[in-house]
Amino acid sequence: MSYIASLDQGTSSTRCMIFDSSGTVVARAQKEHQQFTPKPGWVEHDAGEIWLRTKEVIGAAIASGGISASEISAIGVTNQRETIVAWDNQTGVALHNAIVWQDTRTADFLNGLSDEVKSELIGRTGLAIAPYFSASKIHWLLNNVASVKQAQAAGHLRVGTIDSWLTWNLTGGLHITDVTNASRTMLMNLETLQWDRDILEIFGIPLEILPEIKSSSERYGVTKLDGPFGAEIPIAGILGDQHAAMVGQACFEKGSSKTTYGTGNFALLNTGTEIVRSKHGLLTTVCFKFGNQPAQYALEGSVAVTGSAIQWLRDELQIISSASEIEALASSVTDTAGVYFVPAFSGLFAPYWRSDARGAIVGLTRAATKAHLARATLEAICYQTMEIMDAMCADSEVAITQMRVDGGVTESELCMQLQADIMGIEIIRPLITETTALGAAYAAGLAVGYWQSIEEVKANWRESKRWAPGKSAQERATGAARWKEAVARTLNWVQ
Repeated sequence: MSYIASLDQGTSSTRCMIFDSSGTVVARAQKEHQQFTPKPGWVEHDAGEIWLRTKEVIGAAIASGGISASEISAIGVTNQRETIVAWDNQTGVALHNAIVWQDTRTADFLNGLSDEVKSELIGRTGLAIAPYFSASKIHWLLNNVASVKQAQAAGHLRVGTIDSWLTWNLTGGLHITDVTNASRTMLMNLETLQWDRDILEIFGIPLEILPEIKSSSERYGVTKLDGPFGAEIPIAGILGDQHAAMVGQACFEKGSSKTTYGTGNFALLNTGTEIVRSKHGLLTTVCFKFGNQPAQYALEGSVAVTGSAIQWLRDELQIISSASEIEALASSVTDTAGVYFVPAFSGLFAPYWRSDARGAIVGLTRAATKAHLARATLEAICYQTMEIMDAMCADSEVAITQMRVDGGVTESELCMQLQADIMGIEIIRPLITETTALGAAYAAGLAVGYWQSIEEVKANWRESKRWAPGKSAQERATGAARWKEAVARTLNWVQ
């Protein structure tokens, strides 16, 4: 028996999951890491802690499954995207906390770019002008952190997204990324799939500090003998988390789509080998690229705060003591009593792209309780997803009648029913909901021949449950209109 290991480094935790050839999880381990918010709008992680947690979960997963390293055929890596780490390649030490995708500290810098430059960036990268993406974060590190400047001057500086940081540590110095992660930096040209030298000049980023761009599925190198796996195992798959979920959901054909419910929400629509430019606030991105095959592209809608809104109820408001408690609390009332919660903690992503927005709870009366706020939080997840999918339908001119979903929030039966009600479509959850880790495993396994073909991977997909809508068109329209009114009240808050 042999297996594929997957490292899934997310915004709030790191997981190691080990799969067999049927795509079944045979072992897993997970650990959270700290969230740092040194200033309003700033979000950071300790890259050293992330590497420590990675080593810990690798050891724990192998031990819990009773698996030896010799039984692991390959490793896939998937990661929170856009989050940036700068490190010294001589010492291996991170030179600053990782700047997380949710961070908005670079908004003023981006706003100061000329309209001509902004248009050029959008055209070449398919992205919106937003602090969400990596380029302005790297610019900030290069211009504001003394240790980063010193490492650059000495020729020791390396910068990359989390996949690059993990791969560098696992292999003992391989500095690479894949096309999906590179497509989220605002530094890669969507057509050439290489770093764009004109864009690097705009942001003042030297090419030599960046990783080499590879496909999403190939043999990149092997892990160190003295590393956490204790063996030389091929690393053969790298995908940003949302792209990995597309692979895990077997969305290989043009027109297939999925929505992942995690810290944020991310919906992708496979557009095949065609680069489709959005007219409704979506992003154009690489979907995946397997070896020497042509890249497939996608339209994506990104929502900054969904699952993390539940964490906020738990950690900051303390109205629940664990995330799972929201289900019972929200189910204890039949509606939100007119309460709407827009969790624009660090601005709004698609389809608005407004970094000046901030969170708001509207419609409060003396009768509102924590149960109503809990239910409004679940509805906020669903309404934000609705707006993304509406934009996707407008861009693709294809009506969506059902949606495949995955991620931790899909464990909430109420949230999935609310999603079906709010959108008026069927919601379908697969048997294995952790499709991000599974997708990275598939990419790695295909590269080493563990799975022989995409058809073999597709045959593994199985449905767990589906939810049918139970609201009238009028009820949906009224709720959506009130949601949009609530969103309007979050805008223009940050001057």
